[in-house]
Amino acid sequence: MFERIKVDPKICHGKSVIQGTRIMVWQILDLLENGLTFDEIINDYYPHITKDDIKACIEYANHLVKNEEIHLVR
Repeated sequence: MFERIKVDPKICHGKSVIQGTRIMVWQILDLLENGLTFDEIINDYYPHITKDDIKACIEYANHLVKNEEIHLVR
């Protein structure tokens, strides 16, 4: 499902990264949160990734939130 996102305990302490890089998904999400465009992220920070890589980060995060289980403790 997430061919562009990899989770490996030997890479970045098991944090999710863009496949073939050490760029963690949260780093891309932080840049997006700060208002950067896909083009700015690629041109100014990570010229070796693609717009599809950035979209995969968003999709991955969305999938995690959609499928999270919340257990309320009273």
